[in-house]
Amino acid sequence: MTRYANIPKPIRSGIVIVDPERGTPQRIIVLQFNPDTLERSVAPQAAGGDGGGGGGSGGDRNEALRLKGPAQETWKFTAEIDATDQFEIPAPDGIHPQLAVLEMLVQPTSSQLREASRLSEKGTIEISPIEMPLTLFTWGSKRVMPVRLTELSINESAFDVNLNPIRASLSIGLKVLTVSDLPLGHRGAELYYAHLAQKERLAGAARAAGLGSLGLASGDIGTGRG
Repeated sequence: MTRYANIPKPIRSGIVIVDPERGTPQRIIVLQFNPDTLERSVAPQAAGGDGGGGGGSGGDRNEALRLKGPAQETWKFTAEIDATDQFEIPAPDGIHPQLAVLEMLVQPTSSQLREASRLSEKGTIEISPIEMPLTLFTWGSKRVMPVRLTELSINESAFDVNLNPIRASLSIGLKVLTVSDLPLGHRGAELYYAHLAQKERLAGAARAAGLGSLGLASGDIGTGRG
């Protein structure tokens, strides 16, 4: 009976919707299965344009080693939702509710749209774009970051007798929101600082290597000789 008692329970990845004013979670979306793979891209914001160093690239040599802001980080993964894996949980609507929660991350509510239409009919000259809640993506305690959903592609592959989807594969794309994307003092900006500080701590924990492992001596670096 106690054979598996010491096996740690797996942590689930997920999305947390946060009130940007109070910082309190409004909704927690736990992914039913952790994705098998993650595709991540980290692109530097180089100063002086995209051009590199020499030749006819047009880059400014004085800016070659300068950055004008935090790197642009994106994530892509595939998530699975399967109602047949949870027979003990009633699902009269199939997985419609789980899909709807994710879809509402990329579109305003009907009440917000009605209010925008009402202001337009009243002749309001400028209508501010609708602000969405602050969204966090979590992948364990070391990866908690503010994000914007940039891609949501849904492939429904099985249905019940009422044509409710009961199995789906979702391609999800996320852009990490940085201090370049968020206004000064926004709670999401502070969460990005915490995300970046975590990277710095992990980088500091990496074991340092010596020049000898590259077949170099300190003089080779200092003089630039091969």
